[in-house]
Amino acid sequence: MDNNNIDFKALWKKQTVSQPNIEDLMARLKQFKKAAIRSLWITNVLLLATSAFILFVWYYYQPQFISTKIGIIITILAMVIYLFTYNKLLGKYKNIETTQTNNEYLRNLILIKKKQQFLQTKIMTFYFIALTTGICLYMYEYASRMTLLGVSLTYGLTLLWMMFNWFYIRPKQIKKQQTKINELITKFEDINAQLE
Repeated sequence: MDNNNIDFKALWKKQTVSQPNIEDLMARLKQFKKAAIRSLWITNVLLLATSAFILFVWYYYQPQFISTKIGIIITILAMVIYLFTYNKLLGKYKNIETTQTNNEYLRNLILIKKKQQFLQTKIMTFYFIALTTGICLYMYEYASRMTLLGVSLTYGLTLLWMMFNWFYIRPKQIKKQQTKINELITKFEDINAQLE
């Protein structure tokens, strides 16, 4: 066989190139947006219901210690600040429209990723510290009436649960959120690179 007569351009054109499935990517993006908005609404409902319950307990049981009242205020304040910051993401999620260009999708996803990182680090740290402080102050009035064993169990179990959330559940949720958004960002970057 004569190697000088091979048409490399024709062979190159015949090879199959796997094109990114844009419909699949749009379905993933739509699913991401829907799940994010659903999570946001569930968080709002749960934290607002929890705050309402805490206020009901304050009104109904009329705590006597100032530490209990301060604990309630700190706990509710932590929830309100967390929700205020988290709800800013709603506008970013709603900005993802099907009429956007790939660059706009990519820009919005990167912006959401930055907001999520701020929420997952600074705001979540504040939230857990304030929540732990508020709960410990709230429990002081009731713990003061308990035996040493009761106080140890009450505070021990509460702090153990908070540590479990901070060191186990929170990192898993962060990793899951980051994986989802990083996959979408990578797919859109790949498409943009192919289109250039």
